Parts: sequence; structure tokens; C-alpha cells
Amino acid sequence: MQVKKNNKNRINGFITAKEVRLVDHSGEMVGIVPVERALEFAQSVGLDLVEIVPDSTPPVCKILDYSKQKYDIKKKASEAKRNKKH
Repeated sequence: MQVKKNNKNRINGFITAKEVRLVDHSGEMVGIVPVERALEFAQSVGLDLVEIVPDSTPPVCKILDYSKQKYDIKKKASEAKRNKKH
């Protein structure tokens, strides 16, 4: 599993909080867990741990496929640009 960093979201090893509020890959709230345990859970499923809401206490993190999310965001932006009227 690669550890990546993005301007917007902290991913995997770049999450600096000691505890996080974890949402699993199916959308279920797991609760507040240590970040190490959340990373282990994400790696066991083969997905990334992404910090969704960094400003809350504790930060909200979700387990998801980050490369797929990035692709979907880029695709939506491209569609919006194409449909824009000049």
C-alpha cells in the first residue's frame, strides 16, 4: 500500500491525529479508534485511510479507494467544464 500526500486530504501515514472517528468502507460508523488501528483495518481491506473532516475533534477518517475517488472528482470537473456555456 502506497502512502500518498495530497494538498486537500491527508492519507494513510500522513494523518497526524492520535485518534480518529472512523467510517468503514461500507459507510458504517465504527467509532473513535487510535489511528494505528484504523490504518491496520484499512490495510487489511486493501484500501486507503483518508482524512475527510480534519477540523473536527477527533478528525473524521473514511476507508476508501483514494485513487478511484480522485478519478471520479477529475471526471466530474471535466464534465462540468464541457457542459459549461460560454
